[in-house]
Amino acid sequence: MSIPTIDLSKAQSPATRAALVQELRHALIEVGFLYLSNHAIQNSVIEDLVRILPVLFALPDDVKESVALIKSPHFLGYSKFGSEMTANIQDEREQFEFANELKDKYSHTTRLPLYTRLQGPNQWLGSDSIPKLREIVEAYIVALQDVAFRFLEVVTEALDLPPDALARFTGPQDRLKMVHYRPSPEATMDAQSQGVGPHKDSSGWMTFLLQASDPSIKGLQALSKDGVWLDVPPVPGTLVVNMGQAFEVVTNGLCKATTHRVLLPPGNYDRYSVPFFQGIRPDMTKRDLQSLWEHFDDKNKWNSTWESEEGQRIDSPFLRGKYETWGETQLRTKIRSHRDVGRLFYADVFEKYVNDD
Repeated sequence: MSIPTIDLSKAQSPATRAALVQELRHALIEVGFLYLSNHAIQNSVIEDLVRILPVLFALPDDVKESVALIKSPHFLGYSKFGSEMTANIQDEREQFEFANELKDKYSHTTRLPLYTRLQGPNQWLGSDSIPKLREIVEAYIVALQDVAFRFLEVVTEALDLPPDALARFTGPQDRLKMVHYRPSPEATMDAQSQGVGPHKDSSGWMTFLLQASDPSIKGLQALSKDGVWLDVPPVPGTLVVNMGQAFEVVTNGLCKATTHRVLLPPGNYDRYSVPFFQGIRPDMTKRDLQSLWEHFDDKNKWNSTWESEEGQRIDSPFLRGKYETWGETQLRTKIRSHRDVGRLFYADVFEKYVNDD
């Protein structure tokens, strides 16, 4: 199996849209990972973002730590190497996490439902650190919101759903990570060199990943349905798109959230990536989705295939119904990944979330 490429520009013409819909249906159901080409993001928006990545991560540690994640109950800000865990193993990456700013005032209080508490303001470095950082990041978020919306329209059509069937579950806050994996001289392209461990995305509806490194620098791998790890190398001019856990739920298991991981780059080359997570309504429950499930009940109609045993073992609390709302499930995942932040701001549920395997 290989990772297919979907040309989003084909959606613009009736002459090519039908073929695009068929190609996308196959990618969603049989693979769960794809390259998205001709997405129409302005080159300057991408170039500006890629240009500042090495500069951003080369800042002194004390400058980066001035917006540390530990200062945000919304898990927005900077996290250093080894501060995040996936599958109970430390990830060797550093990252900044941002979100689109909401117009409503934010408030972190125990009086608010748990499912709302990830919504909050960004932490921004001073303009003297990286000039125009906020402007560059916000321009990229706006561009990705547009791509995600246009892509979701075609996804909805590919799954034979009414036009707004999926869009009504999106929002209000999307997330963006700027990620740096430093090279490891001892690393080889095997599972022992964990940049981020095997996981299914839980931060959004779909993930749109910009691999912002030279095409020769591998690292990202997707787990095929027959249990084989496939390289997903950078391809210039494309985004990598994969389905999140909520998308697997809304399609009643038809479109699997594909398990993936990142291995540390061997040699002397740094790896940079920028995943954008399309937001989901935090109050969404599985009951809200039941009206769509009948549409996907007949797996034979869709020629659905299996999932590997390793993929089935990945922690997926929303899929398994452990928590009522999507927002609380996502909060639980964040707390398990960043336990220092969880202990500080969520002591009342910390033990419950980290021990509910």
